Amino acid sequence: MERKNILRGEKVQLTALQPDDAPHIAEWYQDASFLRAYDSSPAYPKTEKQLAAMIEEEQKRKDGFIFAVRLLDSRRIIGILQLDGIAWTHGTSFISIGIGEEADRGQGYGREAIQLGLRFAFDELNLHRVCLTVFSYNEAARTLYERLGFQREGVYREHLMRDGQRHDMLLYGLLRREWQELQQNK
Repeated sequence: MERKNILRGEKVQLTALQPDDAPHIAEWYQDASFLRAYDSSPAYPKTEKQLAAMIEEEQKRKDGFIFAVRLLDSRRIIGILQLDGIAWTHGTSFISIGIGEEADRGQGYGREAIQLGLRFAFDELNLHRVCLTVFSYNEAARTLYERLGFQREGVYREHLMRDGQRHDMLLYGLLRREWQELQQNK
């Protein structure tokens, strides 16, 4: 029986983050549009040293996994994918993704990376449910998550303030059986 690499797609691969990735990620952390889509924290730049320490801490966690998203052809890091807050007893986790450079967004890389992350979550970690949050103003991400089978389950009303306006944070979830059904219907 041939086994396929569960972390490798047609365009991207999920790999370990390396210390020399910190300078690239630090560039993303200078871009407020990246930060405002990736996190609800204030869009505050981080240094290479801060990011290297953050990566090291994330890699030590027992309730999560952090991956570099790399292009297959060049091995260039284009993003970060994370499964975190894993409740092993219940088989649940959150997933998040950030594609760093604007030129790499909208190319299908994020979609493929999330599919690989879901394959890892459901087939390797044996999780039951993967959920995520997305800001209401991030229509591209919402559309992507819904196309991948995530169901909108709730809303944190007026959760964050950006540019003088209140925005909702939406909660989405995907169950293993829903994901398996989508895989069979491909």
